[in-house]
Amino acid sequence: MSFEGINSVHFLGIGGIGMSALARWFAHEGLAVSGYDRTPSSLTDQLSGEGMTITFEDSISTIPSTVIDHPSSTLIVWTPALPIKSDQLNYFRAKGYQLKKRSEVLGIVTSEFYTIAIAGTHGKTTTSSMIAHILKSSGKPVAAFLGGITQNYESNLILSDKKVKGSTIVVVEADEFDRSFLTLHPNMAVVTSADADHLDIYGDEDTILDGFREFIRLIDKKGQLYIQHTAADRLGKNLIKVPAKEYGLRSTGITAENIQAKSRSFTFDYKDSKLVIKGLELFIPGFHNVENALAAIAIAIDHHITEEEIRKAISSFKGVKRRFEIHVNEGNQVFIDDYAHHPEEIRACLSSVRAMFPMRKMTVIFQPHLYTRTRDFAAGFSESLSLADSVFLLDIYAAREEPISGVSSEMLLENIHTNKKQVVSKENVLACLEESSPEVVVTLGAGDIDRLVPEVASWMRNRLNRLVV
Repeated sequence: MSFEGINSVHFLGIGGIGMSALARWFAHEGLAVSGYDRTPSSLTDQLSGEGMTITFEDSISTIPSTVIDHPSSTLIVWTPALPIKSDQLNYFRAKGYQLKKRSEVLGIVTSEFYTIAIAGTHGKTTTSSMIAHILKSSGKPVAAFLGGITQNYESNLILSDKKVKGSTIVVVEADEFDRSFLTLHPNMAVVTSADADHLDIYGDEDTILDGFREFIRLIDKKGQLYIQHTAADRLGKNLIKVPAKEYGLRSTGITAENIQAKSRSFTFDYKDSKLVIKGLELFIPGFHNVENALAAIAIAIDHHITEEEIRKAISSFKGVKRRFEIHVNEGNQVFIDDYAHHPEEIRACLSSVRAMFPMRKMTVIFQPHLYTRTRDFAAGFSESLSLADSVFLLDIYAAREEPISGVSSEMLLENIHTNKKQVVSKENVLACLEESSPEVVVTLGAGDIDRLVPEVASWMRNRLNRLVV
């Protein structure tokens, strides 16, 4: 199915990171785009500024007339996060509109274009953004649907400067949540990791691994899979039926050598069975980001991008907001914010911070995300957070869940092996920082902890000024 006959698209949950990328795509294609979301945000402000009609009242009266008057030529894209009693959703169902989930729409897009899909429990946003940046900066026709806002383009949709009909390369995040990635049609794919997560959806670890195996089976038989070596071990190399190449920092295939952690970047050499590219510099630090870069470089080589173009693109890549984002790095004061919300993500982030600033004390502020995830991975969270010198825990961010009896941030404290650890309210974070006089501060979490980031950054800059005086 294509989108022929569709003149307008209305999004229910337009402010979501994945939904807004699709909204931008349809607007770019010349369709009228409108939508509803529960609350305004900087992202909905941007979409409104780009010409989209957005309302924040779930009412039939707020639906634009272009949608009401033309049901047969309007597509409704909705998110399962929408309440089942939603007035707009039930109106569209009752009136026979064409309704599709975001994942279904992405599936249609990927069926019509050559597609590179990036899956993985961790790393897919950075890896897909890096691939898209390399393709775009080398002049390839690209359309990338991303799960974060890129620093280079200030958007979650990356498009070529010139539209080349019929040859566009689609880069898309293959999201395992709600099994969304099983709607895609990848010609080439990356699996960055395959750790247990979303057990509220999958039930157990074996089931989520089966989900990744099913995703791999969707790859075109003439295509190519790049898979991180640990993920390959977990999924079973003998079960992978498409051409596959392993990569990773400890891989015998595609790997990185001579890695050096600096205060603002990581340098490394790319190496595969045929090629070595020496002295690459990546200004989004982290061992995990070097690993992400290996997959991006390998795909660039597959698409005949030159070593010079790869080197330039890697060094100019600014990363994704809230992915190892450095807000302050002056004197002996450092503030880094990261979206990490899984034990392995936290371990990767904090290990990299340690390598960059080995002699400085690290204070971590972590907001657990979801009651089920906190319950299922409590031991892992405590272990990874023990890499810090001091830990401040915020209350659990519930998101789509109801509280679970006995599950709280306090349950993590006992097994965090540092002397300085406590649960604090968001209102008291700055006071706690002032009292502890940290050198390196790291905020972690996928909830609303991002609202604290400007305050922490401002506090640290003010403290830096006081120290200088």
